[in-house]
Amino acid sequence: MDRFDGLILDALQDNARLTAEALAPMVGLSPDACRKRLAKLRASGVIEAEIAILRPDRVGRGLILIVEVTLQNERMADLDRFKARMQAAPEVMQCYYVTGNADFFLIISARDMADYEDFTRRYFFAEDNVLRFRTSAVMDRVKTGFAMPVSP
Repeated sequence: MDRFDGLILDALQDNARLTAEALAPMVGLSPDACRKRLAKLRASGVIEAEIAILRPDRVGRGLILIVEVTLQNERMADLDRFKARMQAAPEVMQCYYVTGNADFFLIISARDMADYEDFTRRYFFAEDNVLRFRTSAVMDRVKTGFAMPVSP
């Protein structure tokens, strides 16, 4: 990956819908060179996904929660089972296996507190291996997204 790839990635993180023609003057390459670089970045997995970030309140999921989950046992089979359940749960927007006091950090969307309570019953209280969970409700989305610095 060189400086041009970094510039392309920076621009795409701001707007994933940019075409090679729109990128060309931004990064100082021809549209054809941008097209080839984009194809290579996608094929190599550097670009993992191109997504739309939705406004939770506009789609009826205005309650965002950050949840720390601690498991009773961290055997590989237990971890894999919990990871699989979180991947399959549509309410879970992000799930991270972490070091520290908790085992996982989750970012969850819910319609309201009753909806979240239903989630906790299905995924935490019904799971023998969940030792405890601690929930923080998001009061304001100050910054959302997945952008990270890549160009020098």
